[in-house]
Amino acid sequence: MKKAVLTVIGSDRVGIIASVSKIFAEASINILDITQTTMQDIFTMIMLVDVTNCNVPFRDISEKLKLLGEEMNLNIQLRDVDIFNSMHQL
Repeated sequence: MKKAVLTVIGSDRVGIIASVSKIFAEASINILDITQTTMQDIFTMIMLVDVTNCNVPFRDISEKLKLLGEEMNLNIQLRDVDIFNSMHQL
């Protein structure tokens, strides 16, 4: 199984989870785990996703999510789980 980590940070608003989930569903990406919280007006979310059966290139999905972030004034990043883990080792 090939996994990726999605992070989303920004001002809370209606439709964030729905918009991200729609992009994943269209690309055959399965959400394995999700955690999200709103701290005052700041929305934060982390998703662990299975990209094994993704039907479009990883780079294209990552770019589509980045554009969604720009449209919704959010910081959205999708990273391969191995890269994510390497970046966040102590």
